[in-house]
Amino acid sequence: MQTDWQEFLRARGLAAGGAVDGDALAAAATSAVLCDLSHLAVLGFEGADAQSFLQGQLTCDVREATAATSRPGALCSPKGRAIASFRLWQDAAGYCMQLPAERLEPIRKRLSMYVLRSKVVLRDRSGERVRLGIAGPQSAPRLAAGLGVEASALPGPSAISHHGAVAVLGLDGGRFELLVPPEVAQDLWTALAVKSRPAGEAAWRWASIRAGEASLHEATQDQFVPQMIDLDLSGGIGFSKGCYTGQEVVARTQYLGRLKQRLYRCHLAQPADVAATLPAPGTPLYTADMEGQSTGMVVEAAVAPGGGIDLLAVLRIDSASSHPVHVQAVDGPLLDAVAPVHPEAIRPTDG
Repeated sequence: MQTDWQEFLRARGLAAGGAVDGDALAAAATSAVLCDLSHLAVLGFEGADAQSFLQGQLTCDVREATAATSRPGALCSPKGRAIASFRLWQDAAGYCMQLPAERLEPIRKRLSMYVLRSKVVLRDRSGERVRLGIAGPQSAPRLAAGLGVEASALPGPSAISHHGAVAVLGLDGGRFELLVPPEVAQDLWTALAVKSRPAGEAAWRWASIRAGEASLHEATQDQFVPQMIDLDLSGGIGFSKGCYTGQEVVARTQYLGRLKQRLYRCHLAQPADVAATLPAPGTPLYTADMEGQSTGMVVEAAVAPGGGIDLLAVLRIDSASSHPVHVQAVDGPLLDAVAPVHPEAIRPTDG
């Protein structure tokens, strides 16, 4: 972690894990916010065998992750359950896997067990670049103004553009991530902050939920096949790439099975102190038809700009389409809006 950079943020009231800022959330919904992404980490893979090693471990087609294109993906157990979700790209040193910071060390240890004689080195590369995020309806023109480029020069979702020493990753939901050398990060932040409101992690988390990006944490690891978090719809599963850990189950689910659960966006109305009542990842969800058994679980939750809580959840398709969904218990708080992230992907035979 860059000490000077963290001091720079603290001086501006943007310490990691700070209080939720209602004005910043409003800006994320109506204009643009500028966020530090230190709550995410980067695991690096270097060496002659890095591509072949990763190709045998990850759901995405690693050959498609380049300096010009990023890919979402998952690391699965042999039973085809996602242990981690991530975004993968390349730079001059090798492959970069971005995932929640608390998941980096467990995933590094797990993947290191499979290196054996492969010529690949795994290391934490989180401190090599300052990573910034810009989100909101006005994110593209305001980022372009801060960089001094035309908006047309910015990348679309999953594409990467390069502007001098700064790489820009296009993300779903009109979001952008900037990979910035530490020595220019403070000046770039200052330039971008003229047009975009500085905000904390809460604003980026909400924008990511609205974009349908499912980040897995310790409580949700090994709970879902990758299709349940819509990785088959976002380029996160390479169905023609060959074998990888868990591939047989993932392929069988795609071609032979009936997918009973999918990713949903939900809203939960709550009292004023919503930050204290955020459902944690892994919180069970219930519907009356399941006779006391869980119908799904929370993947991620964040305070919503208009009040209450927005969340991503994996839910049974049949239950979510026909029954009210409750948090924590059958008679728990009621979700007052439940909609699949990709409604077009839910077939009448699902459920």
